[in-house]
Amino acid sequence: MKKELLAPAGSFETLKQAIHNGADAVYLAGKNYGARKFANNFDEDEMVKAIKYCHLYGVKIYVTVNTLIYDNEVDGFINYIKFLHENGVDAVIMQDLGMISLVRKVFPNLDIHVSTQAHTHNIEQIKHLEKLGVTRVVIARETSLEDIKKLDTNLEIEAFIHGALCVCYSGQCLFSSMLLNRSGNRGECAGICRLPFKLLENDKEVNTDGEYLLSPKELNTTSHIEELMNSNITSFKIEGRMKNPTTIGFIVRMYRNLIDHYEKGEEVRLTAEEEKNLLTLFNREYTSGYLFNESGKSLMNIKSPNHIGVEIGKVIDVNKDKIKIKLSDDLNQEDGIRFMESGLGMIANFIYDEKDKLISGAKSGDIIYLDNKIDLRTLDTLNKTTSSTLIRELENYNEKKISIDIKASVKGNSFSLVLYDGINTVNVSDDIVEVAINSGTSVSRIEEQLLKLGNTPFICNNIDIDIKDNIFVPISKLNELRRQAVDELISIRENTKKEVIINEIEPLFKEDDDVKELNVLVRNEEQLKACLDNSIDKIYITDSILYDKYKSNNNVYLRLDRVNNRYKDLNNSKLLIGETGSINKYSSNNRLSGDYYLNVTNSYTLDYFRKNNLENITLSTECNIDNIKDIVSCVGNKNIEVIIYGRLEAMIMKYCPLKMLINNDNNICSICSKGNKYYLKDRNNEIYPIISDNTNHLTHIFYYKNYNLDNDLNELRNTVNKFRLELLDEDYNKTVNLIKNYKTLLNI
Repeated sequence: MKKELLAPAGSFETLKQAIHNGADAVYLAGKNYGARKFANNFDEDEMVKAIKYCHLYGVKIYVTVNTLIYDNEVDGFINYIKFLHENGVDAVIMQDLGMISLVRKVFPNLDIHVSTQAHTHNIEQIKHLEKLGVTRVVIARETSLEDIKKLDTNLEIEAFIHGALCVCYSGQCLFSSMLLNRSGNRGECAGICRLPFKLLENDKEVNTDGEYLLSPKELNTTSHIEELMNSNITSFKIEGRMKNPTTIGFIVRMYRNLIDHYEKGEEVRLTAEEEKNLLTLFNREYTSGYLFNESGKSLMNIKSPNHIGVEIGKVIDVNKDKIKIKLSDDLNQEDGIRFMESGLGMIANFIYDEKDKLISGAKSGDIIYLDNKIDLRTLDTLNKTTSSTLIRELENYNEKKISIDIKASVKGNSFSLVLYDGINTVNVSDDIVEVAINSGTSVSRIEEQLLKLGNTPFICNNIDIDIKDNIFVPISKLNELRRQAVDELISIRENTKKEVIINEIEPLFKEDDDVKELNVLVRNEEQLKACLDNSIDKIYITDSILYDKYKSNNNVYLRLDRVNNRYKDLNNSKLLIGETGSINKYSSNNRLSGDYYLNVTNSYTLDYFRKNNLENITLSTECNIDNIKDIVSCVGNKNIEVIIYGRLEAMIMKYCPLKMLINNDNNICSICSKGNKYYLKDRNNEIYPIISDNTNHLTHIFYYKNYNLDNDLNELRNTVNKFRLELLDEDYNKTVNLIKNYKTLLNI
């Protein structure tokens, strides 16, 4: 199976770097609806230019429209998809299931790739997506290659092989949204995982060898190319729409060379220079990630969340004027440097030798001096974070050339020129042939002119000239004919697109009901008894053992894990589900309700889950009162549940900080059984509870304060009828008081 090397493009210069360094496809975003809102991205004119440029070079282009969509954005969203389809994008990358369903119906022959933001991590989810008619799924970064190989599907599988890692399952992180009102599901992630935290055991700080407890290393699978090439992964994806063009160019070239070497049966490994350059361009230290079963210290870099560069020397003396350094590698003017222990950095504009003379650069083993303009005071380690010579080298890349065959022939006074690129044929002719009076135009001269393709994207693979002697062809006319043929071939390649089929948007069906409910999620038996004693309509239980004990109660539901790789056999059960695989697995013989983890933010997504026979559907907590009203105005209030109080999860992680930081990555871990309570503390001294579950070994980080919609309750009472309380550690009496208070406020 041919493997695709897929590169990011946050700007047009990055796009060019990706293409000319060997990408088979690129992915990028417009100014809206993309999950990297703070990249440069492409306006509509730039997008058309990018599509043409990619297609000119035979490179596929995928556009990310992978944010959650609100109802007031749907018309603009669909118009943008129409614009992309009409201009020939090869696929769109999407997260929102309601929008995927809608786009599939309105644009039936537009390929849809399901974003990693959709949290796809098991075969049941993939089976569910197959029914939607998508063509590719971007698998969750937490999925191992071993598990990917077990996925029996006709869908193409795309997997990240290089770049930044999220510590939380993608599409499931609310940290940035809750803390700074910048939604990761809306392309506005503030990178909370890259901030410092303290770990608390009960009420005491735990000593850790670093403060960045949620910051993963950078993914790098260059040492696993053979395994990747032998897998069922279709597309190898590089992360980096926020990275600079030269970094992306180098990474693409690096993987292109490795893949090409593998396909030729040659040795597949980086050179020492490539390894050093990669470290210099960008690294947070490297990991092969969950893809190759890395965890703990091999996955995380808690000392630094940023690019650390490569070590090039040690400070051997320092005063208020000068820094004396012994180099272990080269340093040149305009290189970026950082002193690692102090965290101070600068550009090396002035470098002095031991005679105090300015020099342009120095080599390993040299002793140099730098001006102490950063007030360095300690003997420190020096790292290079940017290389001026490497950047200049990478900026001067060779442009990709497209091989063509050229055929020329003469019939009468007509000169015919044919260009063929393996797919497209261009045939141009003109009456430019004359009888030679003196010396004619030689075949070699005609060939010379036709091969003048230097400033074009083309290079000649084979030329065939079927021309008799004793003819005269004006060189200016011949050049003009060549330019015409080249321009036509460029135009054909640039404007490659499939037929655009567009269907009308079908109206949504509006349903209301008058049945009011107060529902509660509980985490222990004490909370459960309080709910049973106070006539709660639906009780969602997180503990399967507790559910089995009380499931005979018609109002008791089991909340399933939203990360689910081992589905249990469940029949005649009442389930609260948080991922779509459970619909595929359980819908035929169980009663299902949808959790807020399903990320329902618009009426089309709600309608989609209604049609999948979900009872209550809990809206995303990223919906405000206006979003909720918009949904209800479109589809009515039936089945709609809204969380109005509770301690919500900010993150769910496969990474266990307790195992790494408390138990030193010991595979036999007993941390959770000891009964201690653990928390993260941020820079503002806010405390975030940590819960590690024993069933699937996932870590849940809860927000530091309770979420509530008390200020909107009057409007909510007149909009929806089903409300939920989400409990964490409330006791029986606290639970009873909450229930009574909200029943009064809601008139239930």
